[in-house]
Amino acid sequence: MKIVPDTSAVIDGRVSERVDDGTFDGADVLVPEAVVSELESQANDGRDTGWEGLSELQRLAEFADDGVIELKYVGRRPSAGETKGAHEGDIDALIRDIAAERSAKLLTSDVVQAEVAKAKGLSVEYVEPVVRGSGDLIIERFFDDQTMSVHLKTDTKPKAKRGAIGEMHYQTIDDEVTDEATMNEWADDIVNSARASPDGFIELSEPGMNIVQFRDYRIAVARPPFADGIEITAVRPIVKTELEDYEFADELRDRLAERQRGVLIAGSPGAGKSTFAQAVAEFLNDSDYAVKTMEKPRDLQVGPHITQYTALGGDMAKTADSLLLVRPDYTIYDEVRKTEDFSVFSDMRLAGVGMVGVVHATRAIDALQRLVGRVELGMIPQVVDTVVYIEDGAVHTVYDVSTEVKVPEGLFAEDLARPVIQIRDFETGTPKYEIYTFNRQVVTVPLGEEGDKKESGVSRLAKQEIEREIRSIARGHVEVDLKGQNRAVVYVEDDDISYVIGKGGGRISDVEDRLGIDIDVRTHDEKPSQGAPAGQSTGGQSSGGQSNDGVVVTPEVTSRHVIVRMDGHVGETVEVRANDQYLFTATVGRGGDIQVSRGSAIAEELEDAIDKKQQITVVPA
Repeated sequence: MKIVPDTSAVIDGRVSERVDDGTFDGADVLVPEAVVSELESQANDGRDTGWEGLSELQRLAEFADDGVIELKYVGRRPSAGETKGAHEGDIDALIRDIAAERSAKLLTSDVVQAEVAKAKGLSVEYVEPVVRGSGDLIIERFFDDQTMSVHLKTDTKPKAKRGAIGEMHYQTIDDEVTDEATMNEWADDIVNSARASPDGFIELSEPGMNIVQFRDYRIAVARPPFADGIEITAVRPIVKTELEDYEFADELRDRLAERQRGVLIAGSPGAGKSTFAQAVAEFLNDSDYAVKTMEKPRDLQVGPHITQYTALGGDMAKTADSLLLVRPDYTIYDEVRKTEDFSVFSDMRLAGVGMVGVVHATRAIDALQRLVGRVELGMIPQVVDTVVYIEDGAVHTVYDVSTEVKVPEGLFAEDLARPVIQIRDFETGTPKYEIYTFNRQVVTVPLGEEGDKKESGVSRLAKQEIEREIRSIARGHVEVDLKGQNRAVVYVEDDDISYVIGKGGGRISDVEDRLGIDIDVRTHDEKPSQGAPAGQSTGGQSSGGQSNDGVVVTPEVTSRHVIVRMDGHVGETVEVRANDQYLFTATVGRGGDIQVSRGSAIAEELEDAIDKKQQITVVPA
């Protein structure tokens, strides 16, 4: 009797099983080199199936040594192209060819392989595949009603995050250290149970990492060499809410149901963003909107009428293309993190689909600023018109986002009018921020409350505009002190005062007309309070002495730009200072840097500070 086992039969141990029961006594077992190659590849990837298959081959070798069977390795190893096409049946075809050439019976646990072999007239024995895993979640015992996540790792004590939303505590939940054998057993059981159970599926399978969705648990199983030890992290939602449970529920219901909108749900990790997104999804579905989700991994707990999609072929852009054919009214996108995610979110929103995106952010405005540099500035309000910030499981802040062509708050001349993105408090309608371009930079300016004595970002920008004009005609150091909405005092060097004023005051009058502000020109000696060494800005340029909060940077001067590198801060709005004196406000671009065009007033001031070896720092705006 000649037997050719395929990879599935070897992994399941079906050959040694039949040798043990006497079925294959004296049989010629012909193991294709293609099977060995596939098992070796799986073992190298850290997959248990590879190791199980190699163990089966070792058992067969022992049977051969004892004379129970004849064991031969036949055929050739598959090419790189055939290995890459294994999922399309290339290796299975090699194994069938060997069975046909040797007039042998094909032993398989793969139903497709069995049916194809029968169609080709081969002798086939099909055996049911081995069901791996307990079929249940072996680590579920670590969860109680207040456990949000369980964290297990080799040679450590089990830990968990427990408590109410916003009051989670990371705590040890078992005094017994988990050894490698136990962790390996748990990891295998989780993955195998997810494959075998209708309640689970493998969301992601890569060498060293599996992401499993099992009922309402999302479980990450990491192994060496990707991790420095076997680690299991299981997360589940501990509450399920309805939109009525949140503040502003009536207003938000009316806003979402009125028409398709672009919404960002923002908050810190564990704040309750996904829980709120689930409540929004259920409300929209109950309001007769067709709702879908885009998730990787899929872990939102929504009803059966809401279809949950993941990345098609690993690419959310393909998922978006498919959804546009399905034409949902609303899509919940969990989570929007990378530039590609924001691009997909924007494309779908501009195609008319209502979009609700979940974003990590520590402030409500930060969520909106993550679109800056990724979406054309004027299009942002069409992509996102509502920002909901979640803190401790509750709605903390809601912003309304719109565009208006106007002179930015705090600037004066009518010719400074430009498109301005206005961010208003949803409850009161009070303007909170403005976003616009200023000196070729996108700036986000907080609007201070009336009576706030602290210098606002707008005042700083207004000073820069005035200083830019005066620096274009003065040769020495210039300082600006705003004295209200329509008046400023400019301090210049003694040698510059007559030149700045001009004959009969004509030159300064031209500047006043352009800026729409009265300007009083004085020398630095006339400036009240403490004087400062020439070359150091005072009078309104101080930012409150917060240098300790800043990151010291070394700007790079190129032929066209002065560049400040800020890797890891893409989309954040920051202040650039020299010796703790304010220079300008900017948004870090998508390349992780701030670029200031040489020849501009800002660049000249920054280069002057560099030449004077002043310490350049960057702080959050």
